[in-house]
Amino acid sequence: MNPTRFPRGLYGITPDWADTDRLLNAIEQAHAGGMQVLQWRRKHGTPDERRAQAAAVRDLCRRLHLPLIINDDWRLAAELGADGVHLGKDDGAIAPVRQTLGPDALIGCSCYDQPELARRHLQDGVDYIAFGALYPSAIKPDAVRATLDHIRAGRLLADQTTPRPALVAIGGIGPGNAGPVIQAGADSIAVISALFDAADIRDAARRCSALFS
Repeated sequence: MNPTRFPRGLYGITPDWADTDRLLNAIEQAHAGGMQVLQWRRKHGTPDERRAQAAAVRDLCRRLHLPLIINDDWRLAAELGADGVHLGKDDGAIAPVRQTLGPDALIGCSCYDQPELARRHLQDGVDYIAFGALYPSAIKPDAVRATLDHIRAGRLLADQTTPRPALVAIGGIGPGNAGPVIQAGADSIAVISALFDAADIRDAARRCSALFS
């Protein structure tokens, strides 16, 4: 298998919790269960509250040797020295982000249900392309829906790119429905609710991670 720079396996995305201590404990549990990379995503709170939480998450991830991706805010990613950033369609061009964060940063982009958008991002040198929502999502109930055919098309594009970027699937994914997504070609599954809202976060992470064995 052609390896990718972006970690293969469970890609945890943080819920929008104000309680930082609760979040840090949940991250530790998910990591103990096999989570390979974390995206910090918080849409609410003041800029100072968000920055303080992101810094605390960064410090924990460094102790755990867990790669940290910042959602949307590449300037914050640069300020914190995070490992990378995830960009949506309204978050700007790739080139200035790469110039600021440097060649070693992990940059991923949302491609929704659009292989052509993925093709353009791949030409810009992203480290992963993300398709979804694959299933109904409580976090984004109105999200565009992608299919397993989009995963297969994205994987074909990724396989034709050198160095090969990763293919990430997102949206309503959990241990009970991730199998077909991985079989269709996803290198990583991005999970929020099925991981962090689980009664046993470590076990949920373990069950997700086992699907990649």
